[in-house]
Amino acid sequence: MKILLFGKNGQVGWELQRSLAPLGELIALDRHSTDRCGDLGNLQGLAATVQEVRPDVIVNAAAYTAVDKAESEPELARTLNALAPGVLAQEAARLGAWLVHYSTDYVFDGSGTRPWTEIDTPAPLNVYGQTKLEGERLIQAAGPQHLILRTSWVYAARGGNFAKTMLRLARERDRLTVIDDQFGAPTGAELLADVAAHAIRHLLQHPEDAGLYHLAAGGETSWCGYANYVLAHVEYAQEAMKNVADQLPLKTRVATPIPSSAYPTPARRPLNSRLDTARLVKTFDLVTPPWQQGVARMLAEML
Repeated sequence: MKILLFGKNGQVGWELQRSLAPLGELIALDRHSTDRCGDLGNLQGLAATVQEVRPDVIVNAAAYTAVDKAESEPELARTLNALAPGVLAQEAARLGAWLVHYSTDYVFDGSGTRPWTEIDTPAPLNVYGQTKLEGERLIQAAGPQHLILRTSWVYAARGGNFAKTMLRLARERDRLTVIDDQFGAPTGAELLADVAAHAIRHLLQHPEDAGLYHLAAGGETSWCGYANYVLAHVEYAQEAMKNVADQLPLKTRVATPIPSSAYPTPARRPLNSRLDTARLVKTFDLVTPPWQQGVARMLAEML
């Protein structure tokens, strides 16, 4: 089996290089690749790459993810998040290949408190969510065998992430304020990659299970709850390991909750980013681990 991966150096793409490698020949590209086009901004180049490689599976882990910046760059966000996945879907359909694509909880308006299901009506609040939703629909319209995984609050130890930001601010400030009225589940890139690889194996045997699924870690928290979990974990590490304490002296050890209204941003965020993963769990016979487990693993790697 030949797998073509886009976005190899992103948080999810980096983990996908590991999880997909045992499945077959893996060709991994990003926008800086020189042998073949991996730039989602080059639609003709993307089509040419797929036509040349003729993969059995295309995995798209690339996207425009600068949520606030997308408000001032809507056309670029649309090209990367909607038009490019549409091109990949068209080429996949011509080849009879599978397309695996990641989407987001931002396709919803964040109302209510119950977790969103796959059949709930999307109503994105910002350009990022609008373009990701359009990408989903272009994939579905092109008609390839596909797997779309909507997820939320993605993190990885590699690169920048929320936990690193909280630790930096806790070292710099005597008081740390964090939004406490947006709810979701921090979801690790490692989990997203491993589930995708597992799902590909399943779908090759059960193509009738193709479609759209929600994938997030188990449980829920707010951004403030997430921050306090990180700070408490580091405090425990400080007590256990003197060298860590020396490296991470924190000025503040507890984040103070604030509402979203106290921290305005160019792009509106959904308050409710909870995702119902029951369909995924049942179809692919999986267990979604609690979000704390993945975050603790990430922190252990960082520390």
